[in-house]
Order: sequence, then structure tokens, then C-alpha cells
Amino acid sequence: MNKEKITFITNVKIFDGERVIDKQSVTINDEKIINVGGPAPEGAEIIDAKGCTLLPGLIDAHSHPNLKDLRSAITFGVTMTYQMQGFYTDDQKKEIDEKRDLAYALKSNLSISAPDGHPMELLTPEVKEKMKALSAAAGPGATMDRHATTPEEAVRCVAKRVAQGADYIKVMIEDGTVFGHPGIPDLSDEVIEAACKAAHSQGKMAVAHTMSLKATERAIKAGIDGLMHLFVDKPSKEIIDTIISSGVFVCPTIVAGASTIGDSDTERFGNDIRVSSKLTDEWKIALNKHIASWPQGKTEDLLATVKALHDAGVDILAGSDPTQPNVGGMVHGASLHHELQMMVKAGLTPIEALRTATSIPARRFGVYNRGRIVNGALADLLLVQGDPTTNISDTLSIKAVWRQGTRLTTI
Repeated sequence: MNKEKITFITNVKIFDGERVIDKQSVTINDEKIINVGGPAPEGAEIIDAKGCTLLPGLIDAHSHPNLKDLRSAITFGVTMTYQMQGFYTDDQKKEIDEKRDLAYALKSNLSISAPDGHPMELLTPEVKEKMKALSAAAGPGATMDRHATTPEEAVRCVAKRVAQGADYIKVMIEDGTVFGHPGIPDLSDEVIEAACKAAHSQGKMAVAHTMSLKATERAIKAGIDGLMHLFVDKPSKEIIDTIISSGVFVCPTIVAGASTIGDSDTERFGNDIRVSSKLTDEWKIALNKHIASWPQGKTEDLLATVKALHDAGVDILAGSDPTQPNVGGMVHGASLHHELQMMVKAGLTPIEALRTATSIPARRFGVYNRGRIVNGALADLLLVQGDPTTNISDTLSIKAVWRQGTRLTTI
């Protein structure tokens, strides 16, 4: 072992991604956790973490980050995100892999959508022009085969995403109703089914944007693996039973749904000094905006549905869905903590909520070296003052973050 790179964290409460364990120390050597429990190795840097809790680095299962956003995310202890729409150049992918002051990112690259379909209806002309410029800079291979109107085109889209290195396939199922743009172009059932089958044939999961009952039903019928939103229109027992029996996982994005409804408590959350002190003025303003395109919805229905699905054994994944400041209600990094608070408000215990941002998203996406504090795992860690296993808000009391054994010096 290289003694110069050994870190020994002691006198700490440990949540290992599944439960609180009867150990009080963790040893890091280079990028990995090499010993949970046990004495301090000779020559190790010793960190006395009395009064603190050590958690796996948090995972945001639904995000839309650029490189700058990945840097913001990790300052909030989010060491990994699942990018659900976007594109990284080869140079950017290398930077994400190699730099330790950025959250690591799994990626879908560009989603499969209908021509002029979601999210184009939500973008301002300025943002659309910026997207065109970014696409041009990324090169001709970046955006090819994004849209599908036939099953054959869906298969080609999936093949293109896989060739670009996508970790999973994202499908947009959205008719615009909940965003105040009913009737926008949407994928047909045949195209969705073809995309799911093509993804599975290449060993990839297919996940879907679904913010309505209708979209949820269509996705499950087509063979989707995961729902990356929870519907914001009124739930029914039938759709809950359908989700339960299907075996899909659900990333409810409660905060994003509440913003769509227009009654999110982001002002309370944003006034927390542990949040506001790390946000630029632009993102502070963004956090207190609401999408508010579906005011007839109720956040209480979202919370009740999350609890019903969780109690029935459905895997729930925490995701906050931040994009850019023009889309209100969510910010990179901080809003995952808000999502965890909303999980507890829904009726999950703090430990159950913490699993939704650690071990469960790691397991469902096949990331077996993250999301847990176990021997051999990558040392992606979050040290907080207090005890979030009893008070979920303590996740924001950040003392230190490690990505692959490197302790950030910006915190």
C-alpha cells in the first residue's frame, strides 16, 4: 500500500448505503475503500469525525448537467449523476472520468423523441439557438439519429446512442398536456416498443420521460425498465397496481413535479444558508421559480403515490431533474437534498430516503462500485455533521466530500 495516500476516518457513524452499521472507521487507500472497521494503518492521515456521519456519495438519478453543473453538484456531496438528456464530447467525457472535482456522470446522450417534440416546446428562441451552436460544435456525429417516426428509425437511434457510449437509452413520451402545450409531436406506441426492444438487444436499459398517467401506461406496455418521472395528474389505484406488477423502478422527481404544479416549497429550502451560500445569484433566482404549467395537480397526490409504491416494494430512486436556470424550481446538487426531504415528507424514514440516493440507484443501473461503503468500493464519500439517518436535513451539513479517494479542497 502507498502509505502517503492512506486516509483513516474514525469515531464516525456510518450509513453504508443500506443501513447504519456497527463500525466506526473507514480506511481509504488511493481510490478505494480498503477496510470498514479496524485499526488505523501506520502512517495514515487520521480524521477524527466525532459527531459526524459518513455516507456514500449521493447519486442524482435524474439530471441534465454540463461540466460546470457537475462541479456544482459535487460541492453538495453529489458524487454521481445520471444524465438524462444532453451530449458530452470525447474531451468532456475524458475530463469527467479524470477530474475529481466533478461529479461522475452516467449518460443517455440525446434522448429518442419525435421531431419537434419535448422538450422543444419549453425552450426560448435564445436557448434553441444555443442548442444549435452546441450541436454544431459537438460535430456531425453528436446529434444524428435523434428523432424517430418509425420503428426502423427507433432502432437506428438506439444503435447510434450505443455507438456514442450511452449507458442506457432515454425515451421521451410527452404530448405536452402537463406543460400547457397539448398536441405536440409525440412518439407512437410502435416506436416506443421498438426502442425498448432495440435497447434490450444491445444490453441496455430503456428509461422514459413520463409525466402523465397516459404516458406511464404507454411506457410500461412498451416494455420500459424505469420511469424517470411520476405522473402529476390525479393517480388511480389501477395505475399504481400496473406499476407495482410491472417490475419497473420509479424516479419520481417530486421536486420537479411540484414545480410543474406550482406549489413547491423552494423558498423555504433556498433560504437555508447551507444551500444559499453555495449558489450563484442566477441559481438562487432559478430555485425560487416554478414551472406552474399544471396548477390543477396536487403535491399531496405525488407524495401519497410515492409512499404507496414504496410500501409495495417498488424501487424508488431519488432524482431532482435540474437543467438550466430558465427552468425554475431545481438546481444542480442542492435539489437532490430537497428531494430527500420530500421523500421523508411522503412517509419514508430517513434511512429509506437515503437508500434512494445511494444503494438503490447504484443497483438498478448496475453501478456496483458506488453507492455503498464496503471494502473494494470506490471511495466516493460524504461526511456530514449530525445524523441524517434520524434528521434528513443533516445531509446539507457537509464537512467533506471525496471522489475516488480525493478529498475536495473547495469545501
